Amino acid sequence: MLHAGQANIHTFRVVPSLPKALEPLHDIAHNLWWTWRPEAVELFRRLDRDLWRQCGHNPVRMLSLVDQEKIERAASDPTYVHSVNQTVAALEAHTVKPGWFQRNHKQIAEDTKTPFRVAYFCAEFGMTECFQIYSGGLGILAGDHLKSASELGLPLVGVGLLYRNGYFHQYVSSDGWQQETYPELDPATQPVRRMFDEKTGEQLRVQVELDGRAVSAGIWKVEVGRVPLYLLDTNMPENDVKDREITRNLYGGDVETRIQQEIILGVGGVRALRAVGEDVTVFHMNEGHSAFLALERIREFRESSGATFDEARQAASSQHVFTTHTPVPAGIDRFSPDLVKKYLGHTLEGVGLDMDGLLSLGRENVFDSNEFFSMAVLALRTSSYHNGVSKLHGVVSRHMWQRVWPQTPVSDVPIGHVTNGVHTRTWISPELRELFDRYLGQAWQEDPADHSVWTDVQDIPDEELWSIHSKKREDLVTWARQKVRRQLRDRGANNTQVRAVDGLLDPNALTIGFARRFATYKRATLLLRDRERLHALLTNEERPVQFLIAGKSHPADGPGKELIRDIIRFAEDAGKRDRIHFIEDYDMHIGRRLTQGCDIWLNTPRRGMEASGTSGMKAAMNGVLNVSILDGWWDEAYGPELGFAIGRGEAYHDSEQADSIESRALFDLLERQILPEFFGRDESGIPRAWVERMKRCIASLTPNFNTNRMVGDYATQYYLEAHRVGTRLVKDHLSEAKGLSAQLGRWREHWDGICVEHVETSAGATHPIRTSVDITATVALGALTPDEVSVQVFHGRQTGVGDLVDSETVTLRPAKDLGNGRHEFTGVFVPSSAGRCGYSVRVIPCDDRLATPFIPGLITWESDRTPEHAGVTA
Repeated sequence: MLHAGQANIHTFRVVPSLPKALEPLHDIAHNLWWTWRPEAVELFRRLDRDLWRQCGHNPVRMLSLVDQEKIERAASDPTYVHSVNQTVAALEAHTVKPGWFQRNHKQIAEDTKTPFRVAYFCAEFGMTECFQIYSGGLGILAGDHLKSASELGLPLVGVGLLYRNGYFHQYVSSDGWQQETYPELDPATQPVRRMFDEKTGEQLRVQVELDGRAVSAGIWKVEVGRVPLYLLDTNMPENDVKDREITRNLYGGDVETRIQQEIILGVGGVRALRAVGEDVTVFHMNEGHSAFLALERIREFRESSGATFDEARQAASSQHVFTTHTPVPAGIDRFSPDLVKKYLGHTLEGVGLDMDGLLSLGRENVFDSNEFFSMAVLALRTSSYHNGVSKLHGVVSRHMWQRVWPQTPVSDVPIGHVTNGVHTRTWISPELRELFDRYLGQAWQEDPADHSVWTDVQDIPDEELWSIHSKKREDLVTWARQKVRRQLRDRGANNTQVRAVDGLLDPNALTIGFARRFATYKRATLLLRDRERLHALLTNEERPVQFLIAGKSHPADGPGKELIRDIIRFAEDAGKRDRIHFIEDYDMHIGRRLTQGCDIWLNTPRRGMEASGTSGMKAAMNGVLNVSILDGWWDEAYGPELGFAIGRGEAYHDSEQADSIESRALFDLLERQILPEFFGRDESGIPRAWVERMKRCIASLTPNFNTNRMVGDYATQYYLEAHRVGTRLVKDHLSEAKGLSAQLGRWREHWDGICVEHVETSAGATHPIRTSVDITATVALGALTPDEVSVQVFHGRQTGVGDLVDSETVTLRPAKDLGNGRHEFTGVFVPSSAGRCGYSVRVIPCDDRLATPFIPGLITWESDRTPEHAGVTA
């Protein structure tokens, strides 16, 4: 071996020799549009089915290995050439065809003066199993986001990192312990291409300063339909060896590697967009990993317009959307103050802050100098739009980050939600695709979010749906056996051990899937709490049950690895590996197999700790019924006719008690409802009630929980508003941003002079429900004027401890100038529920340039409250 650095190694790329008739295969292979187009996949499978599997479903690599004789044979086959031409024509049509965005937002789509364009930043992207720069749900969601943006015609680009070794591959040792390997990804055999500088002919690069040295990052491009994804890679020859390793592994290395990666992603990502000529008007931070982009954009605005930090932040944040996926503080990237000083100290002059000011951007409590720097808090403080990823997660996030907006009621903390989805055409099985095409037409593929399209699912004969589903379960069992045989042979197992796999699993058993990251809060071993009942389930020959389990634990997560070992040991000790089996190296391919072939999709997190979860959505689209804790997406999706709920959404203070109760509830569900319904067959051998539930599941959940709906929601709720406000604030050298910043300065200077002096209402000790209450508030504004503030009555039902819940807000109008900065405001509010009602008056900023009126530190409540007014949850 000749190591890089020992000699000057000249490189060139060897490519397959394709006849002219097959040259379009290159373009098809390099555009991940093929991942959701079966006819494109079939082109490569037809060339060599075994090689397609051996290459991990990687068409680029396959084209570099396929036998030239087979290529020549395909080129002389008129039907194959015709299929190639049809497929490349479909790809070209997809890239130019007007989509949902062009039809519904024509004026913005045709605006050439300020073209609307979104940059979507994420630390990982999962688009296909052959390109493993993803670890799990976050990355697969990001990949599905790009796919749906392409289908919708949304002007969007992705920005991420090109990891040379990707995420780890998993195998399990003989004692059941997870082991990791890190095979290198060769970009030459991946669906990714270098971006070149037209002047020099060299790969396009950006430079980022890290600890006093300049680090180069090369730019690569992946085509996802009509959406480009730009990836940064520090494995450049001019970098030191340690810097070339920065983008080696996803979520690998220590905390110092993590901050380096996130600076490359955020700062380098913005510079990469400039280098490739992308003019972006909205920046979406998908999780906090990319939040350093805000510092780079503030620096850019200061450099281009001479703005102060506050002015530049106002302009930048108006164009920033931040999505949090983490329901617990422990899941947030946090860096010590010393590490931030080491890697960001050089940015102070450009950003316009001193070090304490910079550190305060990442602190919940800006006055706590010992608090670690949080990437989520940085994202919250430098973006105007924030959201969680399910309705329940929005609630959890508002509670979690309330300290960032002190004195603001939880319900008013400016964090909304856009519930996640999955890309329909990627995850629905080929067999169901054909079935849906016959009974639903093409509309389900063109607009999967259209509820009316899915009503025709009821017209599908039970026999056809059940036959397809049963065949998918049989295929799953066959595939699992083949996979286990390959694993055994790779480890040197003898023929007897390999032949024993023939008895693995039962194609007619109720098949329960559990596949996700092995974190302790997901409670993969909940059923092991009652091994006697579990053993009874696994040994029941009349109503057989089997479990297929998959998932990776982070390499540093010992407790997560223990869960995997506990499951494997139980199966071995109970002699039930034929009924409970762990599948190694969970990836997108395994995910598709399981979510298309199981009968039940099991999800057992502690409530409130699963932000959304998307694997259950993939299962639901395939008629696989969810059995889940009411958490994440299932909390809003569940209906008794659609699937099964473990518990009723109870909250427990004692985790041991929760595990015990919910384990019993799960066994009760399986024994008393699920098994009788699944095995309740009619004379035709069909479980009619089960199939009816499958149909309702598909028809109800598919249009609600797909990424076409999700990306459309992001566009209408956040992207277009950020584009509108941001465009206004950044024009004319930030004139509007500077004006808003001055207004913020004015509020901060004079806010202490605000006081709600007196409140009167027409309500007595009792008041009729749904009858107006007149209210008058006397408010001292000091140097501020009524048009600079919003005076509101905050009212709702009052709990026994005095808190206001189910609250509503009514804005009062200025009625009289009382002199000396005092004003009278009046209005009415209507109690909407019987019982004890409470209210209080508050003052908040008012300016139509604000994305939210809730600004940390700028809220004043009626301070001299009588007992019936007390208890506003702040």
